[in-house]
Amino acid sequence: MQLIHHLSSHTPRLFSWGSLLQPKVALLLCLSLAMGHPLAYAQTAWFNGATLSSPPVDTLWSQEQKATQYFDSLKQHQSPLLIPFLRQMPKGADLHTHLSGAVYGETYMRWAEEKGLCINQTSLSLTKPTCENATCKCATTEVATKEMRRDKRYSELYGQIIDAWSMRNLPLLDETGHDHFFEAFGKFGEAGDGREPEMIAELTNRAAAGQVLYMEIMLTIEGKAFEKIGNKVGWRNSLADMHQAILNYVPTTPEDPKSVTDAIASAKARIADVEKKRNQVQQCNTPQAKPGCQVTVRYLYQVKRVNPHEKVFAQMLGGFLLASSEPLVVGINMVQPEDDPTALENFATQMDMLDYLHGQYPKVHIALHAGELTQGLVPPEELRTHIRDSVIKGHAQRIGHGVDVLYEDNALELLNEMARRNVLVEICLSSNDGILGVRGAQHPFRTYLEYGVPAALATDDEGIARSDISNEYLKAVQEHDIGYLPLKVMSRNGLEHAFLPGESLWQDFARGQKVATCAADSPDSAVLSCACQKFLACNEKAKLQWKLEQAFVTFERSF
Repeated sequence: MQLIHHLSSHTPRLFSWGSLLQPKVALLLCLSLAMGHPLAYAQTAWFNGATLSSPPVDTLWSQEQKATQYFDSLKQHQSPLLIPFLRQMPKGADLHTHLSGAVYGETYMRWAEEKGLCINQTSLSLTKPTCENATCKCATTEVATKEMRRDKRYSELYGQIIDAWSMRNLPLLDETGHDHFFEAFGKFGEAGDGREPEMIAELTNRAAAGQVLYMEIMLTIEGKAFEKIGNKVGWRNSLADMHQAILNYVPTTPEDPKSVTDAIASAKARIADVEKKRNQVQQCNTPQAKPGCQVTVRYLYQVKRVNPHEKVFAQMLGGFLLASSEPLVVGINMVQPEDDPTALENFATQMDMLDYLHGQYPKVHIALHAGELTQGLVPPEELRTHIRDSVIKGHAQRIGHGVDVLYEDNALELLNEMARRNVLVEICLSSNDGILGVRGAQHPFRTYLEYGVPAALATDDEGIARSDISNEYLKAVQEHDIGYLPLKVMSRNGLEHAFLPGESLWQDFARGQKVATCAADSPDSAVLSCACQKFLACNEKAKLQWKLEQAFVTFERSF
């Protein structure tokens, strides 16, 4: 047992469930691990610090083992059957997705046709036609999008447009993946204006095909209104003064921006309208309902970090206020390139803003893009504190990307601190590859898991990346040698760290122990106890977690 203690102390979080093992079994696993035996990883929590098995029900354990064995055989032989396996594997949540970047270029082209837009043949950006006397024409250097798919002369141009609007057919010689990615939004943006319901419909239908139960979608509603308020009030040296000045702001002329109260009311009305129209588009609550109706959606209010202080603070405050009063908005995030000169210069002040507003509105959830940087993209000094400051000063409960974590000061201590605080990392493999060129062994994915930092796979901007959630799982397997049981934990992590209201299903997530009211109930049972039924009905998070466990039972039975 001294050997077990010695090995566990040198293997971060690996034996968080060691007390469940018989001493001889634990000793065998420790010896196997010490010798690098793969069976040790198949039977332990491996790189995640959480028990990977289902609740201790013999039939469920057996089904899980069979699914694991089948997965291992596919993985060992690099079988293409991994694709349908992972497509059908239940996935708890996609917690990191930007709405406009999640739509595929082909969809934007259809919308551009419907709006009668033009395409600039040089910049490959959408433009509005010039209209006179009810007649609209594209400029001589432009082509009407309605002609693009119908005229074979433009077939090559059509392909170039899709490439320009996404990461397809990269790398390019004349620009980096980073610049190509961020420039794409400005090229197709005109087609997506006012299309949020259709965007969400496309995104959730695709998520449903990948067996996703829940999504947190980033979008900014009434963002310009809050920016105008901040600009009107102006920057103050005291955050408390800035806070009160914005809350107390009252427009005095018709040209002045609306008040904060009116902006919040407009934002709520817009969210309600988007939800209503999305349900209509997907025919929810009818016999013709689309699969995406089954995906639960909540929103993260995204704050644009590449702005002056007064605009960032006003928009940030708007997000906190909206998340405090609108149930469909469950938290805030900050977006735009982290390496932008303005974002770098203002980073410390923005963390101070979050620290202050968290103190004023402590119940608002915070997820932050942090560490979406790499060596060479920015000076080394910029790699040293972003993740730590986002967690400590920014009060982030989740981190998006976290690619530069090993370049941070006291990186290993930071990893241990993130594990202690239970801060989840949203891993976006396709995005990090395309934008930063960080892939395979260069990516800290496995390091996070080794140190017990919870992780969940996410899509980020699947339309631009030409990916989906199942492909992210596939990349985790093929490029990082992740097994079925760690994937299953990451699927559960998505819901455990979701900003949904209510209690968790898990009393002890690491050991797979359900709350007492549902401890005697099994996800493969046709009837639940009254106590468990009542608990699930009152706790939205637990209800979805139970649904995920039921989905795993059905999935693993097929093997």
